[in-house]
Amino acid sequence: MTDDPLLSIGVFARRSRLSPKALRLYDRLGMLPPARVDQASGYRWYRESQLALARLVAMMRRPDMSLAQVSAVVSAPAARRAELVGSFWDGVERRIAGQRELAAHLRIRLAGEEGSYPMYEVKEREVPEQLVLTEQRHVQVEDLPDWIEAAMKRLLASAQGYGGPAEAPFVVYHGEVNEDSDGPVEVCVPIRPDREPVAESAIRREPAHREAYVRIPKAQVEFPQILSAYDAVAHWIAKQGGGAAGSPREVYFTDFGAAGPNDEVCDVAWPVS
Repeated sequence: MTDDPLLSIGVFARRSRLSPKALRLYDRLGMLPPARVDQASGYRWYRESQLALARLVAMMRRPDMSLAQVSAVVSAPAARRAELVGSFWDGVERRIAGQRELAAHLRIRLAGEEGSYPMYEVKEREVPEQLVLTEQRHVQVEDLPDWIEAAMKRLLASAQGYGGPAEAPFVVYHGEVNEDSDGPVEVCVPIRPDREPVAESAIRREPAHREAYVRIPKAQVEFPQILSAYDAVAHWIAKQGGGAAGSPREVYFTDFGAAGPNDEVCDVAWPVS
C-alpha cells in the first residue's frame, strides 16, 4: 500500500474543506492540479500529500485574499510566502484604517458642526519666516496625491543643493481642491537662507505667522476624510473670535512612505490673525 494514496475529489474536498467546484476552479488556475484525471470520464483524483496545500489555500481565502493573491503565494518560493501574506495584510489594515477615518468624517458631517470635533486637539504655534523651494499647480482631486508625491521628490532633491531641507515640507492650498475645484496647490520645501540660489529652482519667502493646527494619522490624510480636520481647525478659529490670515496647509513632519496607517504624519494648519 502506498504511503501517499489517491483520494477521490469528493473525499479530498471533505478533508481539505474545499468544495469540488472550488477544486475544479483551482485546477484551471494551476494552483492545485489533481494528481490524476480519468481521460474517459474526466474524474479527478488527488494525492493525500496535497491536503496540506489545499488547506493552506482554504485558509488564505478566509481573510478575503483574491484568487490572484492566493495564486501568487502558492507559486512563490517557500521562503517568500510569509512575506506575501504579510504584505496582503498590511494592505488590509491600511484600507480598514482609511475606512474608519472616513466613517468618522461622515459622522462629524452628519452630526453638524457644533460640538462635533472632540476627536481633535487644536493647538497653536509661532512659525518663523522661511525661505522655500516651491512648485505650484492647478490639480484635480484624483490627481492630487500623485502630483504632491512627485513634486515633493523633485523639491527634496533640489534641496540637497542647499544642504538639505531646513524644516518640514508643507503643502499650501491657495484654493479648494474637490470634485469641482482645482486649487491651485503649492508644495514647499524650506531651505537654509545662507546658501547660494540654484538657477532652476523657484524660491519664495513664506512670511512669519501664527497658526492653529491639528495632528492627524496617515489613514486620515486621504480625501475626503481629511476635510474633517480642516473643518475642526476652521471651527476652532471661529469660536476664538479670530480669523484666518492665510491659506490652509498640510505640514509633513515625518517619512510618509515608511509610516503605518495609525502613525501621526501630518499637521493640518491654518495661519491665524
